[in-house]
Amino acid sequence: MTTMTVTVTELFLVAMLIIFTAPYLVWRIGRTDHWAPLVVVQIIGGILLGPGVLGAAFPAYYQSIFTPEVITALNGIAWWAVMMFVWVAGIELDLTEAWRRKRETGITAGLALAVPLLFGAAAGLILIGWGGWAGPEGQAWQVVLGIGMACAVTALPILVLFMEKLEILRAPLGQRILRYASMDDIAIWGVLALILLDWERIGRQLAFLLVFALATWLVRRLMERIGERDRWYGGLIWLAACGLAADWAGLHYMVGAFLSGAVLESRWFNLKTMDNFRDTILLAVMPVFFLSTGLRTQWDMGGVAVFGGAALLLVASVAGKLAGVHLAGRILGWAKGEASLIGWLLQTKALIMIIFVNILLDKGVITNAAFTALLLMAVGSTMLSIPMAKPRLARLKAETG
Repeated sequence: MTTMTVTVTELFLVAMLIIFTAPYLVWRIGRTDHWAPLVVVQIIGGILLGPGVLGAAFPAYYQSIFTPEVITALNGIAWWAVMMFVWVAGIELDLTEAWRRKRETGITAGLALAVPLLFGAAAGLILIGWGGWAGPEGQAWQVVLGIGMACAVTALPILVLFMEKLEILRAPLGQRILRYASMDDIAIWGVLALILLDWERIGRQLAFLLVFALATWLVRRLMERIGERDRWYGGLIWLAACGLAADWAGLHYMVGAFLSGAVLESRWFNLKTMDNFRDTILLAVMPVFFLSTGLRTQWDMGGVAVFGGAALLLVASVAGKLAGVHLAGRILGWAKGEASLIGWLLQTKALIMIIFVNILLDKGVITNAAFTALLLMAVGSTMLSIPMAKPRLARLKAETG
């Protein structure tokens, strides 16, 4: 009697079946869209499918599917998926409009970032005092700054999806909110570069910046002279090259991915095509990234400590963002109710924050426990956004007619 062996390909496809089926059924049958859109359900699904939950409950089953070979294959898809996603986010930054309205944008974006960053950094100081939150390569200032920035960031791509759902994306209010979030999106990559600054590789990092500046000039000239279809191919080649160069320099391939998009003009690409491309990435490959992120969650310190840390970070994040935006609204004389609405919409942290803390974990700045707490904070903050913003938007529309 012959024994049937399961190939790596079959295990990979079983994993893909789980990744795409389970979260979708929960989202569709549970009708969670009001408080947990599909992207949030997918992130939660990744956590549940990871070693901390499914792996702990059914270790033999978990280990038989998520073998090292399968995880390696999933990681390859996840890397490219998230690079494309960040690249598109970089392209969609509208720096021209932000510069036109620099006072309003600067005050709001600055306070919406600085206040939660300070609140988050204070929470980070408390956490590292307990021990078990700083990674083997993480100095105290890197851990505190990383946690603070994770509490401050707004995920621009998810914000776009939420504002589309609320039907304000193309409205003047929606465009204002996008400007504020765009500036914070740039800041997170600057802070990340600072955290990852490696004095042993400073020569490589300076060389990367110099070559990147020259290459950007050449790529921009080329992009202006070719058709849109060629721009897509050229843009993806440029993405891969920048990711490789940034990783070689020790800045992480995600920094290169963002920069490769940020130096391109959104006007070079058809808006509808760009929207479709982003939606396709979210639909077809980003769920793999969410699963691979979930596979990294750990409860080494015990569930109570991790959940306690996540709760502290959530309070710091939400309170800090609301305080910063309300302060900006008072300075700029906003209409009643605007600051509250904008503050809750800017709570969307999933995706960009998850990418950010993935990098911190990769570089050994934070531990798996800190990563898990930050991931839970990001999910909680994002899930609060729509339920809290929706009634405030309705009141604002009623008051303004």
